[in-house]
Amino acid sequence: MIEIATSPTTTTLVIAGDLDLAERDQFPEIAARVVGLRRQLLVIDMCRVTFMDSTGAAFLISLADAGRKRGGATVIRGADERDLFVLEVCGAMELFRVDDEHSCEPSAPDSGFAVMTSRDDDTSPLSHRDVSTA
Repeated sequence: MIEIATSPTTTTLVIAGDLDLAERDQFPEIAARVVGLRRQLLVIDMCRVTFMDSTGAAFLISLADAGRKRGGATVIRGADERDLFVLEVCGAMELFRVDDEHSCEPSAPDSGFAVMTSRDDDTSPLSHRDVSTA
């Protein structure tokens, strides 16, 4: 799933799930929408990407290249080492700025259930704590 958010100067793509050959049918429409917005900065949030192959990398490269041709910049945040490696193997890292300071929010547990824990003091009620932070 790819969501598009905009501000007056920035377009942000939030990508969740796989970014690969199986998802390629949606790439042209998304690329057309992003390019049509004509923002100077494109931020690609990859915090929730589970897998990216060369097809997904080619999609990101095409977005970054289109932005560069208009004098814009593309920032990738939340990408893991595997995703950055795919872009590097494609020879495209110079098209991107990597936001090393971005911290991805912990994702919810796959089961949809949360872990209930008690606090240190016995008088407080149970508090909600995400499993991924346990």
